[in-house]
Amino acid sequence: MHLDLLAILTAFGLIFLAELPDKTMFASLAMGTRMRPLYVWFGTSAAFIVHVAIAVGAGGLIGLLPDWTVKLVSALLFAFGAFMLLRGSGGDDEEDAEIRPVTGFWPVFSTAFTAVFISEWGDLTQITTANLAASNDAWSTAIGAAAALMSVSALALLAGRFIAKRVPLKTVQRIGGLCMLALALWSAVEIFTG
Repeated sequence: MHLDLLAILTAFGLIFLAELPDKTMFASLAMGTRMRPLYVWFGTSAAFIVHVAIAVGAGGLIGLLPDWTVKLVSALLFAFGAFMLLRGSGGDDEEDAEIRPVTGFWPVFSTAFTAVFISEWGDLTQITTANLAASNDAWSTAIGAAAALMSVSALALLAGRFIAKRVPLKTVQRIGGLCMLALALWSAVEIFTG
């Protein structure tokens, strides 16, 4: 198996920036204040790995299409991602505020897994992962995406309060949106330049 370092880094960077201001970060932070953070991280990580596997599988199916079609789909999906990030977000941080204290590995793991598994369906990061997998090495994309998602969850659990107070999430959203817009333009140019 040959891994593509550029594909890993691209997936990591895009997914990390897209997920950082997402509701899952706030859910991890909220769960981590009421439950054992390491158990929460195991649960969120397991849910992310399942979602990445599904997204990479979908991306592999997209990759079977003619090359120009894949580039067009990629350009459209990246443009959609840029739009979603650049338009701003509502009160995502208010969700999951009513989490009850849970103890023990399996109850915490199950709670964290279920919260993330349900909330990530059709999420921007899942769409982006499928998009990246359509035109890059699937394993490399999966590794980069999973590492990014798990890192955001860990970051939320370890330093979430510091980030929320010090780094404006709008700034992170704008950076991620501009990166996706650049990739949308790149994909569109590739349709015509081959």
